[in-house]
This record gives sequence, structure tokens and C-alpha cells, in this order.
Amino acid sequence: MSQPSAPQDPDALRAFGGRVSFGRTAADYATHRAGFPQAFFDILTARGYATPPAQALDIGTGTGTLARGLARMGLQTTALDPSDDLMAQAMQLDTEAGVTTAYIKGAAESLPFDDAAFDLVTAGQCWHWFDRPRAAAEAARVLRPGGRCLIAHFDWLPLPGNVVAATEGLILAHNPAWAGAHGTGLYPAWLSDLAIARFTGLETASFDIDQPYSHTAWRGRIRASAGVAASLPRDAVAEFDSALADMLTREFPEEPLRIPHRVWLATGVRA
Repeated sequence: MSQPSAPQDPDALRAFGGRVSFGRTAADYATHRAGFPQAFFDILTARGYATPPAQALDIGTGTGTLARGLARMGLQTTALDPSDDLMAQAMQLDTEAGVTTAYIKGAAESLPFDDAAFDLVTAGQCWHWFDRPRAAAEAARVLRPGGRCLIAHFDWLPLPGNVVAATEGLILAHNPAWAGAHGTGLYPAWLSDLAIARFTGLETASFDIDQPYSHTAWRGRIRASAGVAASLPRDAVAEFDSALADMLTREFPEEPLRIPHRVWLATGVRA
């Protein structure tokens, strides 16, 4: 999930407690936040959603986790985000991975590209931040006929008594305005967004995995979330991080933590 582009979805801002800036979390975001697993990219290959040498655009790219995976698959990849800080981290990670993506600053609602410029438009962990109807219309505009839009998520799952539920409770104790708890990792409304923008052949896919995190990595992952460092002042972030460290040591001492996640995607084809 990247720094939200302007204009932001008012419902998303209310859900996450007001103005959110992921640029403030760029280092933690790049270091500790797990990206989409290989099994996700295997689905893209198996279903023919992403086939080299297609031209792909990843909007709301953040630190480039989805764009980097597409580049590894052999696609010609361009990525867009409003945050210079996040894209700087993305370029460094690309260099380490030995891939190249063209990064461009911009907003999903007003893409700086010609009509019919791409074969694939992707959005990972970010669709809820956009003005969704405008973003869907722009995705359709820049896709060639027969091109595909793909919206994907990789979300933690709060289950009774698990570390995710306990962590969400702690976030709420420190940031009561945050309403991002209790997620299911499923987004049926995104299918309506695609249908209204006249995408056809709509499909979904999902699967669950356990993502390992050390205590240090989980603390960094949570600092990088919308309810903590992206929206709280620095001293409040430090106070929260200390409380999370204490909770992990006391209640979840095992390492690595096994954090349940759900991968979910929705996709459609430009008629």
C-alpha cells in the first residue's frame, strides 16, 4: 500500500483516521513489510494474466513489490506513486534484485500516459486509497483493447486470540480513530468498480498462507502501517512500538511469528 494519491477516497481516510502519509514510513516499509508471495505471481502465470513481454503499469506502487515481481517475470514494467520517498526505496530494492522498472511520480486518477499504452494495469494494496471510479476509468483509458486490470491485496488476518488481533487492539488503544481493524482480506466492491468501468470477464482468486515475521520485523511492519507511523506523531509511534515489543515478549514469545495472510485479486479485461 503506497502513500495515497490525491484526491483521496474520503471513506478510506475516515477508516484510517484522517490524513495518511506512507512516505514517513518508507524505510520500515521497504525493510519489514513482506511483499506478495511467489504463489501470487505463479497464479498470474498459470492464468495468463501477465505474459512477457507485455507492457505493464503498476499504480500506487509504494516500494515496488508488485512491479518488481512483474519485472522478474519478464514484463516491461512502469510504476507510479505520489511518494518520492517510497519510490527511492523501490529503486534501491530493484537494484538489489537485478531488475529495472521505470518509476514516475503521479496519481492513479490522472495517469500521465497516452491512451492504449499498456497491456496490463495492476494495483497492489492501494485501491482503497484512490477515488475508485476515476482510477478505474483511467486504467481502462491507458489499456489497449483486450488489456487487463488487476487489483490485488495481501492482508494479515485477525483471528480470535492470535497475534494480529492483539496487535490491532493495541493500535486502537493508541489510535482510536483508526478503523482498519477486523479485515477479512476480501473486497467484493472492487468487482463493481471494474464492471462500472466496463471491464468484462471479471474473475477473482484467493488463497491463505502463513507469513513468518521475527519480533523485530513485525514491529517494523506495524510501524509502517496506516494506523501507526503513517498517521501518528513520532513520539506516539515510539510509545506504541515500546508497548508492542512488551506485548510480544509477554504474550507471543515464539519466533518467528506465523502471521496468517490472505492473498486476493480481482481482474477484468478492457472490452
